[in-house]
Amino acid sequence: MPNGAHALMQTLVDAGITTCFTNPGTSEMHFVAALDSAPAMRAVLCLFEGVATGAADGYARMAGQPAATLLHLGCGLGNGLANLHNARKGKVPVVNIVGDHATTHTQYDAQLQSDIETVARNVSPGFVRTSQSTARLCKDAVDAIAAARGLPGQVATLILPADVSWGEGGVPCAPPPPPRPGAADDATVQAIAQAVRAGGKAALLLGGQALREPGLRAAARIAAHSGVKVFAEVFPTRLERGASLPFVERIAYLAELAGVQLAGIEHLILVDAKAPVSFFAYPGKKSDLVPDGCTVHPLSTPAQDAAASLEKLAQALGAAQTQPALQAPARPGRPRGKLTAEKVCKAVGHLLPENAIVIDEAITSGLMLAPFTAGAPRHDLITLTGGAIGQGLPNAIGAAIACPTRPVLALIGDGTAMYTIQALWTMAREKLNVVSVIFNNASYSVLNVELERVGAEKVGAKARSQLHLTGPVIHFAQLAQGMGVHGVRTTTAEEFVRALEHALATPGPHLIEAMVPQSLSGLKRKLLPWLLRSLPSLPPAVARALKRKIAP
Repeated sequence: MPNGAHALMQTLVDAGITTCFTNPGTSEMHFVAALDSAPAMRAVLCLFEGVATGAADGYARMAGQPAATLLHLGCGLGNGLANLHNARKGKVPVVNIVGDHATTHTQYDAQLQSDIETVARNVSPGFVRTSQSTARLCKDAVDAIAAARGLPGQVATLILPADVSWGEGGVPCAPPPPPRPGAADDATVQAIAQAVRAGGKAALLLGGQALREPGLRAAARIAAHSGVKVFAEVFPTRLERGASLPFVERIAYLAELAGVQLAGIEHLILVDAKAPVSFFAYPGKKSDLVPDGCTVHPLSTPAQDAAASLEKLAQALGAAQTQPALQAPARPGRPRGKLTAEKVCKAVGHLLPENAIVIDEAITSGLMLAPFTAGAPRHDLITLTGGAIGQGLPNAIGAAIACPTRPVLALIGDGTAMYTIQALWTMAREKLNVVSVIFNNASYSVLNVELERVGAEKVGAKARSQLHLTGPVIHFAQLAQGMGVHGVRTTTAEEFVRALEHALATPGPHLIEAMVPQSLSGLKRKLLPWLLRSLPSLPPAVARALKRKIAP
């Protein structure tokens, strides 16, 4: 009979988990050795655990099924927590395998001994298990796979002691059945349909699975038939968008702007989404963004089939045959002159290829990305679901492996890029078709904005120095070249466009460093808090126009 590691490997492959992002240590060596016993399993080495976990997240978002990670003890898991947090918030399925000391060794409290289960519960509240025997290991693995693949998707953490891995007598287990979620029940659908028909301003708030094409089309039919507004959550896990698809307006990151979008809504219908809240608390401001007097109606929970639920609502409203409004094809012109973040976004819209995967972790530099790409060829958009920066470059690895025939374009801020810059090495090693665009404005620009918004007093040089990345300014093109990725630094729009054309036409990974000023700086940044505070007192049309100007 095989040892535990070999049996576990076969169980994973039989369940369709054929990619493992690894950063192993001594306790995981038997699992590593077992990789050669499973030709179907692709093993992808990452130089930092946060890259491995972020890559597994990106893979699952695009493949629709989990990848596995292999992490070393509690410290390795801890290094990967931020991107597992993002996966948890995005309801993304990940099978997290964490090696542990042999069960007979834990009594000695060796240097790397820690309470792995406690660490894991931060990101795997629904499934954490330490396998206690080789005989039980594969049953534990099947339970982890079932938990990860169910709706809502989740990070399932299986802790693998070394002696359970090397022990003889492992028995592969059959894969769990695929999940079969149901739609919203009839009573819920009829109650929401009655609320819509009764009049009053209504809106759908779509999240999770509802932001794929079937859900978007059903929501657009409802909008066209009944005048319902359609919103998407602020940071979608995966949004299908572009020409020939319905357009959906995302809720703004800044709470004040979200308030403008939601003003006057009397019925807010949630579809695989939670009611909107502010990212942070601010002095004297509400955290709950649902307008006063608005009734919240959950249509489908994350455990239900969102698209089927929207179809049932469309049927109930008589909108099943209504033609939805679709985004017309449109591209911005070719930018010219001194490079800015806005011109980078314009160039992306000008050149974005068909069926691309766009990963947006540009933070403030990506403010103009949505309008410039709305009419571009259809594409998928991945965003920072949990707000823990350092997701974008690892997500690009996973997305490129899940969809090897599709171009991947990762738009990344300079501050966030440095969290997981090791991802470039894995892109080069795996020869992935990823174009990484780094917006180098030498600043944590969003934190400079937040410093103004929270009303911090007596901000001096020492405080300001914590938010800029000068002295030295990081040279990302050189970092890329040092890790085997073609890198180029650009300072004009013409240089950037040429570099992007070359990267999209040439196989393999590329990095384009865009030297840009901050999108929100100087007087504009000083005026922003005042403008945001003034929005509730302005006429609605004026407030909406200002919102479009600040964050279109």
